[in-house]
Amino acid sequence: MPDPILADSATRLGPDAIGKVAVTGSHGGIYAAFLVRQAGARAAIFHDAGVGLEQAGIGGLRWLEAQGMAAAAVNHATADIGNAGMMMARGILSHVNAGAAAAGLAPGMACAAAARLLARTPLPDGPCPDIREGREEITLPRAKRRLILVDSAGLVRPDDAGQVVVTGSHGAIFGGNPANALKTDAHLALFNDAGGAATSRLPALQDRGVAAATVAATSARIGDAHSTWHDGTISALNPAAETIGGRIGMKASDLVASALRS
Repeated sequence: MPDPILADSATRLGPDAIGKVAVTGSHGGIYAAFLVRQAGARAAIFHDAGVGLEQAGIGGLRWLEAQGMAAAAVNHATADIGNAGMMMARGILSHVNAGAAAAGLAPGMACAAAARLLARTPLPDGPCPDIREGREEITLPRAKRRLILVDSAGLVRPDDAGQVVVTGSHGAIFGGNPANALKTDAHLALFNDAGGAATSRLPALQDRGVAAATVAATSARIGDAHSTWHDGTISALNPAAETIGGRIGMKASDLVASALRS
């Protein structure tokens, strides 16, 4: 029985995931589920990212169920998001789809035990539907900067430097590498707090002079930049974000408006 493949981000899955159980530190949203399915994995375990608004943090479980893939998510209170090793060592399941339940998985089960059971599940067959994450650039009236909306921070480009970047990504540094905080030095960057603890990008970006904040997972759909912008409520921020008018409890749209003018 092959060992599961561990990936702090589903974006890092490669050919070695084919036929294996993928344990990924990514949230369990639909795009992360697509990446696991596209990689050819047998089954998957995600981080539930606090579940959040409209259960966006586990939306991929149902999507994979329709694809014939067993999938589960670990409770955000038991392991850090973006850390697949911690999920395997300490993670406890919070949600399972029908395929995973049929394999014997249930909420409350240890992630490592669940991964062993998933190794016996059948490979999904048929083509994988194509899903694209969104990237949009907006220039608003009287704004001094462009607004960059990206469903994943992986879509940030070098020429986004100095702009206002709103992401659907969680606010934790995956892999423990501060260089992964953001690909460029934005003026302001917004993330989702994935249940409250996903804020390690904020001090890392402070060290680079970048204003950064998270929105509460209960206020915005993780993986959806438009929801971060329109629905989000600020849950944490670094000192640089405070200098441009940020404060805990304010609407993300108000902080974005302030940043675009500054």
